[in-house]
Amino acid sequence: MPANRRISMAVIRRLPRYYRYLGELLENGIKRISSKELSERMGVTASQIRQDLNNFGGFGQQGYGYNVEYLYKEIAKILGLDNKYKVIIVGVGNLGQALANYVKFEERGFVLCGLFDVNPRLIGMTIRGIEVKDIDEMEAFVKENKIDIAYLTLPKSKVRKVAEDLASWGVKGLWNFSPVDLDLSSDVIVEDVHLSDSLMTLSYRINRQMQKKEAQLKKLHK
Repeated sequence: MPANRRISMAVIRRLPRYYRYLGELLENGIKRISSKELSERMGVTASQIRQDLNNFGGFGQQGYGYNVEYLYKEIAKILGLDNKYKVIIVGVGNLGQALANYVKFEERGFVLCGLFDVNPRLIGMTIRGIEVKDIDEMEAFVKENKIDIAYLTLPKSKVRKVAEDLASWGVKGLWNFSPVDLDLSSDVIVEDVHLSDSLMTLSYRINRQMQKKEAQLKKLHK
C-alpha cells in the first residue's frame, strides 16, 4: 500500500476488531473463512469487510475466502504490531497502575520501560519489577531510552505541559486518558481516550432503549 494513500479513520478503527476476531478464529483452529462468514460473526456486512480490506490489497479470492493466518499476520503488519514500542506511563494512580499491570499490551509489542509520578507516596514503589520514578527524572530517561509512546493518566491541568515536553523530547505517540483533547505538532500522534465519554454514550443507549420499551408498553395499553 502506498504510504501517501489516505485511509479513512473509520476503516482504521475497524482493523483492530478484525485482528481480534481473526485471532479468535486461529485459536479455534479455523484456517479459512469467507467474508460472509466473518460478517456473521462480527456484525459487519460482507461488502463492508471487502471494501475495508481492499484498501490494503484485498487478501481474499472470490469463492475461496480468506486464509485466516495470513490475513491475521497482514493486519498485524498494517497496524504496526510487528514492531516493538518502548512505553512509559506518566501518572501512576489507579488507572496508571491498571495499565501497567495489563501484560497483554506487551504481547502486542508495547514494552513498558518506565513509570513516572509526582506523588511522593508512589515514587519508589515497583510494579512488575519497574520502579516508579519522580517525574523530574523523565526527560533524561526518555532521551536515553528513546521512548516511543507515553500513556498519560494525568489531571487536566497538568497534561498539556507534560505532553508538549514529551513531544519535544522525541516521543512519537501519546495515549491520552486525561479529560482534555490534545492538539500537538503533526510529528506526534495523539490518541485521546475519554472514558467518561464512552460511559455517557452507554448511558444514552440505555436511556434510548428504556424509552422505546416505555413507548411500546403505552401502545399495548391503549
